[in-house]
Amino acid sequence: MKIVVGGTGYVGLVTGTCFAEVGIDVICVDIDEKKIDNLNKGILPIFEPGLEALVIKNVSKGRLQFSTSLESSIPGADVVFIAVGTPPGENGSADLQYVIDVAKQIGKYMTSYGVVVTKSTVPVGTALQVQEAIHEELKTRNISIPFDVASNPEFLKEGAAIDDFLKPDRIVVGVSSKEAEEVMRKLYKPFLLNGHPIIFMDVPSAEMTKYAANSMLATKISFMNDIANLCEIMGADVNMVRKGIGSDGRIGNKFIYPGIGYGGSCFPKDVKALIKTAADNGYSMQILQAVEAVNEYQKTVLFSKLNNRFQGSLKGKTIAMWGLSFKPNTDDMREAPSLVLIDSILAAGGKVRAYDPVAMNEAKHIIGDQIVYCDNEYDVLLKADALLIVTEWADFRSPNFERIKELLSYPIIFDGRNIFDGKEMNELGFEYYGIGTNNN
Repeated sequence: MKIVVGGTGYVGLVTGTCFAEVGIDVICVDIDEKKIDNLNKGILPIFEPGLEALVIKNVSKGRLQFSTSLESSIPGADVVFIAVGTPPGENGSADLQYVIDVAKQIGKYMTSYGVVVTKSTVPVGTALQVQEAIHEELKTRNISIPFDVASNPEFLKEGAAIDDFLKPDRIVVGVSSKEAEEVMRKLYKPFLLNGHPIIFMDVPSAEMTKYAANSMLATKISFMNDIANLCEIMGADVNMVRKGIGSDGRIGNKFIYPGIGYGGSCFPKDVKALIKTAADNGYSMQILQAVEAVNEYQKTVLFSKLNNRFQGSLKGKTIAMWGLSFKPNTDDMREAPSLVLIDSILAAGGKVRAYDPVAMNEAKHIIGDQIVYCDNEYDVLLKADALLIVTEWADFRSPNFERIKELLSYPIIFDGRNIFDGKEMNELGFEYYGIGTNNN
């Protein structure tokens, strides 16, 4: 089989590389010439554990190619994936301009039957828009070529995307014909050999499944953050509560860790898009509106603790931050709680020294020189008045606590991810503040 992937962002690059890894010929296409030049040199635009090695390996074997030309790539393709960005518009809706642009290009250059697959996260009804865009281009060419449009949402966790793709919990595919189902079943056959389930359904249901999944996970996070805030008020310990409910098989222990809010490219965007889709159709998603409100509030919690500790006077204070990315094992800064924290500290007259194992360059693009970037987790502490733990990188879990005390002006830690035990930290001589615990 020959497949083409339109877009070399997070989803497109992982998708194309993993298909190549199981022996399929793949061409990944992007209009960004510099990005394509770098990919051909083995330089990736994103950080994802294990991805760079797979890209280099499959390029060297000739199974993975990168191009800026859909015109030369599309002819003869069995499957064309649309995996471009769908950024949120000002009103929360998904911006589909890039998806439709690729669809038009497919209509211009396709030469034989193929399945066009939306891999980007798109609202219900997008497949019909893609179909119409292709039909319009074929009409302009005065030619009739059969094709199908399918939906194949991705369920990749940043930091674990390779395993998620190669060893999926499930593969969801929305199709509208038996022919499209046969093509997609053949494409995913290498993954089915290990028993991974493939679920075929209608296209609108597949489009909705992605939004429903992300919104459910976001709901679990916001629910636990709400419980954490109540625990502080009532004198309970959310870590104990989490263990108590996580052992219930109906609830499970995933996505119930309290913290300082979710971020990244999926949850914030998808929750907003689903709320907007519902509103456009005369329905109010009341639970998701609350989920979003809790998350926005939660991003302010750590700053409130910090500000209260210093009695509302952060002017001239230096605050150390461990972590900038929205979660570990990624350099993704989109909707990261660290951005809200930094803005709040700077607005209050404080200074920020920060370190992140992989997100420093991305942070510099977004934040610029408003903060000081340090070379490691200890340099960041020098003469700082407090330490904020913002991202739960493994690098931070077992530090040299004596060294931390020596470097900080005051032994104060605000743990936004509850990676340390409050009682133990107090015994070590730290003033410790967690999320949803009695140590506040």
